[in-house]
Amino acid sequence: MAGAGGTGVRRLQPLSVVEQVTKEIRRSILAGDLRPGQDFSLREIAGRLGVSIIPVREALRHLEGQGLVITARGKSATVAPLSREDLRALYRLRRQIEPELAGRACLLLTDRDHARLTAHLAVFADPGLGLEEIYETHHEFHLDLLRPAATDWDLRVLRMLWHSAERYVRLAFGNRDSDPDEPRRREAAHAQLLAAVAERDPGRAAQAVLHHLDVNEQIAQQGIAAIAD
Repeated sequence: MAGAGGTGVRRLQPLSVVEQVTKEIRRSILAGDLRPGQDFSLREIAGRLGVSIIPVREALRHLEGQGLVITARGKSATVAPLSREDLRALYRLRRQIEPELAGRACLLLTDRDHARLTAHLAVFADPGLGLEEIYETHHEFHLDLLRPAATDWDLRVLRMLWHSAERYVRLAFGNRDSDPDEPRRREAAHAQLLAAVAERDPGRAAQAVLHHLDVNEQIAQQGIAAIAD
């Protein structure tokens, strides 16, 4: 019993470290500190984070599954390059899942759910918030919108797709953050989506989510094109 308990305790800390390392490397990629196509040493990252190379290797496995890094044999990895084809694939998959879920979720959302979604809109409109807070709220909004109809597997797949698409979205919309009207635009886009869902019409809700995805992909593709130019 003591041996089994000790083994359980020893496993908790590495998992906690792996989660922290994963979060920090993901943040560095999304913020552009680690650039698309950039090679980096696992040992260097481990040194910067003050951890051993083992949790870094585990973190990179998670991030590779999200399409953010490409691991190589040995002790190096590469930030996955930006790709218009990958972006199209991500949104193609999102279109297969999110509109259908929204169509069912609109009939299941409670008054409390709608109040929480409305509260997210105020965050979108706040010009004083940083990118991390904005994108955290963005994930929460879409999660709360679809959660009533989503299974655990739906949410696992969606989180993976959202994390993979986020750096494309940040690239595209990051160029707009200096525009003083951007917070209001962001709020209005999501208020329009919420209003459609509030009608409790599955077809209308699904179409609104589909339109939202179409617009975001178009802007993201323009962001990639601007870099290529």
